[in-house]
Amino acid sequence: MQQWDLLTLDVRAHHPQVLQSDDEGRAILLLLPEGESLQEHQVHERTWMLVVDGEIEIDHDGEVVQAGRGALAVFAPGEHRTVRAGSDARLLLVLAPWPGEGHPSLNAA
Repeated sequence: MQQWDLLTLDVRAHHPQVLQSDDEGRAILLLLPEGESLQEHQVHERTWMLVVDGEIEIDHDGEVVQAGRGALAVFAPGEHRTVRAGSDARLLLVLAPWPGEGHPSLNAA
């Protein structure tokens, strides 16, 4: 078993911390500073985004949702979204499977 205290784990802005990664999935903890955004993006994996602490705004296909501590959002592979921090936000991203179908690393060999 592996275990982390997501509220006290040392994570810095612009330096996401990969907590675990294997063929089944990847867990990443990141700090998004107030006012900063994860610009519109999509990934090849299903994504679970947990707001561990702070406040964010998720823009998904023009629908804007406010999410605070404890909120969980799930995105299908390929879905577009923009995430903006209303306050310093600590986010846990779980991507599965890792890497997902179409991920560039699958073509490297």
